[in-house]
Parts: sequence; C-alpha cells; structure tokens
Amino acid sequence: MSAIHAIDLLVAHADWLITMDDGRRIYRDGAVAIRDGRIVDVGKSADLVPRYDARRTIDAAHHVVTPGLVDSHIHTAFHLSRGLADEVSSQKFLFERMYPYEGLLGEDESYWSAALCVLELLRNGVTTFVDPGNYLPHVSVRVAGEAGVRCVMSRSTLDVARSAFGKLPDAFMETTEQCLERSERFVQEWHGAFDGRVRAWFQFRGVNNATDALITGLKDLADRYGVGVQTHACFAKETMEASLSGHGVPEVERLARLGVLDRNVLLVHGGWFTPREVKLVVDADARVVCSPSSSMHNGYGTLALGKIPELLELGVTVGLGSDHASSGIVDLLQEMFLASAGYKETRLSSTVMPPERALEMATVNGARCALWDDEIGSLTTGRRADLVLFDTRRAQWQPLYNPVANLVYSANGASTDVVIVGGVVLVDQGRVLSMDEDRVYAEVSRLMPGILSKTGLAEKVRPRWPIL
Repeated sequence: MSAIHAIDLLVAHADWLITMDDGRRIYRDGAVAIRDGRIVDVGKSADLVPRYDARRTIDAAHHVVTPGLVDSHIHTAFHLSRGLADEVSSQKFLFERMYPYEGLLGEDESYWSAALCVLELLRNGVTTFVDPGNYLPHVSVRVAGEAGVRCVMSRSTLDVARSAFGKLPDAFMETTEQCLERSERFVQEWHGAFDGRVRAWFQFRGVNNATDALITGLKDLADRYGVGVQTHACFAKETMEASLSGHGVPEVERLARLGVLDRNVLLVHGGWFTPREVKLVVDADARVVCSPSSSMHNGYGTLALGKIPELLELGVTVGLGSDHASSGIVDLLQEMFLASAGYKETRLSSTVMPPERALEMATVNGARCALWDDEIGSLTTGRRADLVLFDTRRAQWQPLYNPVANLVYSANGASTDVVIVGGVVLVDQGRVLSMDEDRVYAEVSRLMPGILSKTGLAEKVRPRWPIL
C-alpha cells in the first residue's frame, strides 16, 4: 500500500484543470496537492485524493482551474483616475489629465488607489502584477504585501522634462544622478520583501523622457542586481515621431543603439514597432506587453497597426496588461478577449490569435515578462502554488465544451470564485479574505471630491447629458 503524505491543501475534482505546463496538459477531474506554499503533485483526482492527507480540501467540482493570472502592466497609482480622461487625444490624456493627476497624489490617495487596484485584480483572478512605477512605490508595495499577492514594482524615473510629445509636470523632474540613486535605493530596500512576493525593478518612464545616460545607467544597475528594467515604448504614432525628431531613430532602435535591448528589458505597448525594430526585439529576446483595452480606449493603434501576432509567432514573449483604470476595465479575462478578437477583426482572419495563445499571454508569458517563470505561470510540481478557480455555474460559462475557449471568449472576471497565492487562500467563494473590501470603497468615496478639486477636472468629466 502506498504511503499517505501530509499536505496543507488539496484542490480536487476540478471539472477542468488547465496546467499550462510544457505539454499544455488539461485534466478532467483534476487535482493539485500543495505543501509549504508549493505544488507537490498535479494529476487526476482518482490518483491524488488517496495519496494525500490534506489539512484542507477544496472541492473544485463545477470549476475551471488555471494558474494564477499575471497582469504584466498595471498602474496602481492610476486607479482613482477612472473616468478622468475619456475622449481625449493621447497627448492630452497624458499631459493634461494623467500626469497632473499623478503629480497631486499624496500617500493617502496613493495607498487607497493601490488598494482599489489590488482588490480589483484579486477579484478577477490576478495573483501577480507588474507595476511600471510611480513616485511613491513603497506605498504600492505595502498594499500588495498586506493583500498577499505578488508584484513587480519600480520607481518611476525620467530626466527629460520636455520632448516633442509634450512637457511633464515639474514635480516629476529629477537629475540623472537622483534618478539612479533613488532607484537603486528602492531596489535595495524592497527587492524580496514580504517573503519574496515583491520584486523591485528599475524603470525609465518613457524612452523620449530619458537621456542616454539614464537609460544605460538603469540597465547597468538592473544587470548588477539581477532584475529587470521596464519602459513605455512605441505606444503611439506621436512617440515614434518624437524619437525620430529628437534622436534620428525610432524608440527601440535607439535602445538597441545604446546596447540595452536585452531579455531583462520589458517594453510596454509596442504597437508601433517598425519592421527593423521587430527583428531587433526578436534577436535580443526582449519582452513585450500588449494592453488592448488601453489602446482601444485612447486610439493608440496597437490593434490596427501593431505586430503582436507576428511577434508571438516569432517566439517573442508577449504578456498581457490592463494598463490602468482610466481606460476602463481591469479584467485580464476581458483583455484576453480583446487581444484575441481584436486581431481577428483587424486581420480579417478568424484563425489569428486563438484562445490558447491569449491564455499563454496571461499566464506563462506573463511569468516570463516578470522574470519569474521559474516559480509561477503554470501548475507544475515545484512551482509556487498560485491558482484560480472559476465558477462555471454561470450563464457565461455554459455550455462548456472547451474551457480555454469559454475562458477567453465568454467569461469575465466576475466568475472568479477562489484565488490562492503561495498556498494561501486569498479569495474564497467570491469573498476577498485578505482585504477589507467595504473599507476600500468607503475610502475611495471619501477621496473622490478632493481628487476632482485638486485636478480641476470636475466640469470636464461630467456626463454630456443634463443632470437633474
């Protein structure tokens, strides 16, 4: 008779268990055994249930189980800006709405903005997120740490106030030396915090707002500390033209010319890569993030002109990001649908970007973007036990012939029922256990009038129809 092993948690009898392992195996009536925060076994319930004595067993009948989702690009500081920047150009979106808003945030607003963001991510099945950075990153780190999720966090830096694309608020300005010193201090202080659930990276806010010295200096630091460096790149026609005007080459070509394009560089958006830049990204094994809802909301052109399907076919690691609440949704299931269906529409082909590809972007590719693929992104023995259980007893999931297709084409984050990070249950039966949800909503309501007053946007964000 086989020995019975003691474990902490057994997730058993999943209708569909999508492992995202190297073989992309899917188990019917699947199970996952968890001990000390890691997966110790994955397989059929008939094999695992008799083998393990679990302190707790979660019955996953009527559920689709996947690895925890990875949102590869989300601004936690922007979550109180939902509704403040609709129907404006990309230039006005940033320089007249978002940057002034961010420049006015204090620690209180930043904390509750991050709290609302993490709450929404958790509710929609995200267990790891990559934040491109802000000027109070320690606040976002603290929220993520307290909530029990994983995150990659950077301190925002830039040392060029004005480019052909626009002028940044004075509050953002620092010297190159200040950017490098403060970023390094942030990484030293926070990398590996909260039992390793936090990873601290370097960041330059945008290619056009960084000098050559800042870009190369940050890359050198990232290499020294063994972490990543991220930047917004090629997200709009205007940013490409600004780079051509200021440097004589497009943004990614400039990075390649500086010798910084590498596998630990995360390029966010990438909707306006030239053919030469595509080759440069492929050759360097740089990582890219697609943010469909952000592009659709602001008219950036990522879906109409971007080369995401080609990058994926060429082997480039492309993750998926919701970007920020000011673009509307922060739901990676809806982002998967937009990425898959959006490119079908623009390419006039129903076979482009199948649902399997979209799910890879939100799991294994997201883990690679975060340089965390040795520990998360798939349900594999030895990996961190990050799982999501989606309740299929909902109209959006039925009938259920193909769980990957339903997950991408018909489901949304509202069907998230259980979220587990490192073997710890953070969401159970749709209830967030690691955060006070009512408190978050109350604090957001308290802060709203002050946000409108400080930004001066109250009259600009009213509905166009009469309010009685």
